[in-house]
Amino acid sequence: MQTGKRGKRALFLVSLLAPLLIGGSVAWFGYRALMTPGPPLPQSVRFFVQNGSPLDSIARHLHTEGVLNQVWVFRLWARWSGMDRHIKPGEYLFPKALSPLELLTRLSQGQLVRRTVTIPEGFSLVQIAQLLEQRGFGTAESFLCLNADPEFLADWRLPANSLEGYLYPATYQFSVRAPAREILGRMIARFYAAWDPVLERRAAELGLSLHEVVTLASIIEKETGQVAERPLIAAVIHNRLNRGIRLQCDPTVIYGIKNFDGNLTRHHLQTPTPYNTYVIRGLPPGPIANPGLAALRAALYPASTDYLYFVARGDGTHHFSVSLAEHNRAVRRFQR
Repeated sequence: MQTGKRGKRALFLVSLLAPLLIGGSVAWFGYRALMTPGPPLPQSVRFFVQNGSPLDSIARHLHTEGVLNQVWVFRLWARWSGMDRHIKPGEYLFPKALSPLELLTRLSQGQLVRRTVTIPEGFSLVQIAQLLEQRGFGTAESFLCLNADPEFLADWRLPANSLEGYLYPATYQFSVRAPAREILGRMIARFYAAWDPVLERRAAELGLSLHEVVTLASIIEKETGQVAERPLIAAVIHNRLNRGIRLQCDPTVIYGIKNFDGNLTRHHLQTPTPYNTYVIRGLPPGPIANPGLAALRAALYPASTDYLYFVARGDGTHHFSVSLAEHNRAVRRFQR
């Protein structure tokens, strides 16, 4: 009888412990599979997650690329933890094989590859759109379309019906799949960060609106690449505006010419357009480029001079004159 009872107790203990042992073994095996990376990669893998890609497709492609070894545990943990609902679309770079947990962490946190792009001072909207396309951030058209999107313009409360002038030139990092709205929005945000209360107060002192300051700064930006000359160019523009003299700035004329071929002719200077400052008086209707901080400051703090004219010397600098007679002599000297 004792032997029979002990046998029953042993059988009961085995039946009780067996599921625990089996469950523990499965859990340990699953944990190891979740934490163990696959074999080493021969080289880094660049991987794209398309917007709306299903989990199974992502897992399958990661396995094909050699980044993911345990597909089943990747799927299981993603669904059980809810990480599958947070996978971010975009470009990823995997320098080595990763464990399923490491992969899911990177994908759900959106640890995307970010490419650097530098927007030069004085680039126009069209040039910026073309540069972004060249750097792989989307088509130029996708950026230019936002210039005609009243909702996008209204969201940023721009004082104009165009983005021109408000895309701040700087170095940026974006995911290659970042939407055009995010990219241009970042540039506009940087512009407003640069336009600080000190500049705003100075504009009010001069009786200038934000749009007028940006327009002025864009002309300064296009007229000279010399930092020291910007306040002098600004002084010429302010002096001519105050005296009612036409600005006669070639860059504004060029901006108003569709498909400009690089050859500015007398016919161009005589053809009326909203941007032809040889014909119109005052400022053109808006910026002709996207100015940097130095040009914005120059527009607000022009040099204290009586200069009304300037002419290119041919070495990147300009000769400034007070009188037309002096200017004409400089033209004959430097543009023979």
